[in-house]
Amino acid sequence: MKARMLTFTLVFSVFGLFQTASAQDNFENVEALNLEPTTTEDPEEEEEKPFSISGFVDAYYQYHFQEQAFPTSFTETHNSFTPGMANVVFSKEGKFGFVADLAVGPRAEVANGYNGTTLALIKQLYVSYAPTEKLAVTMGNFGTHVGYEVIDAPANVNYSTSYMFSNGPFFHTGLKVDFAASENFGFMVGVFNDTDSKIDEVSGKHIGAQISFATGGLEAYLNYIGGKDDDSVSDNEIFGHQVDLTATYAVSDAFGLGLNTTVKTVSPDKGDATSWFGAALYANYALSEAFTLGLRGEYIGDDDGLISGLAGNSITSLTLSGNVHLGPITLIPEIRVDSAKEDSFLDEDGSFTGSSAAFIFAAVYAF
Repeated sequence: MKARMLTFTLVFSVFGLFQTASAQDNFENVEALNLEPTTTEDPEEEEEKPFSISGFVDAYYQYHFQEQAFPTSFTETHNSFTPGMANVVFSKEGKFGFVADLAVGPRAEVANGYNGTTLALIKQLYVSYAPTEKLAVTMGNFGTHVGYEVIDAPANVNYSTSYMFSNGPFFHTGLKVDFAASENFGFMVGVFNDTDSKIDEVSGKHIGAQISFATGGLEAYLNYIGGKDDDSVSDNEIFGHQVDLTATYAVSDAFGLGLNTTVKTVSPDKGDATSWFGAALYANYALSEAFTLGLRGEYIGDDDGLISGLAGNSITSLTLSGNVHLGPITLIPEIRVDSAKEDSFLDEDGSFTGSSAAFIFAAVYAF
């Protein structure tokens, strides 16, 4: 409880400091501060504008020194060349817009869910309406507003993903409204189905919200998602609440810093509440137009064992990634080392150990 309260204090204290400075590019978000301006054309004329096509293809090789894999998303094989995702996005921006974001491959199967059905092909699928330059309404299936990292490999400097990303939401299905209150402040509120669900199964809806702030080289987003996660056990409904802060600061054209900190609480009607928290720092430095170096340091406090399954545990992860830019292709050599307070990683003979390390080489083509 003491650690949990300390983390909540950290989240809101850090956000308070950001009030004097800008906010993180949440990639898959419909950003409240960057809504499309109101068009002066007739709707019929705007509808004649062509939509755009974009996407990416990725693959990776991982050699895990314990001959296992990290318990995080998308890098699940050892000593194997593995396809990631083939992704194509059809989109139209403006007063009337839509996104049809379709994907296949092992990365898509983890991210999209619903394997064996046509819903497994959908990464995002939504329509949007921006009646003014300050207001946008979106309805459908879209990427989460929570967290720093995203599903799309080209948008992350590190190829492997963090524990916070892997244990947080991937997407939401519902209705959200983004409002730009000023040049510096924006707000979002939404009503969603079950988290990471395209069709609602648990009774009730989730509420999502975001406050965004930007000035100079700093961008910050304070995020919330909460609602009923489970009602399958009679007379014991389980609710989840997550508070999350993401921020980036452009120190210079070549050097950028990032922050993500989050607290997730699970509260049953009967029984004690449990939680986990995490914090990560990111540093990206472009040594040239052809090469960017990225460092991620992450800490997970898992006293209740919600992530690792071991009470009193904590995890520290360090990831160093290079990004070699060859036109539309980016090559990502990566070294990652994780360590835990308790022996929570499998080694080559199937026994548990306190550390985990791997070399990853990925190739990403974006168009």
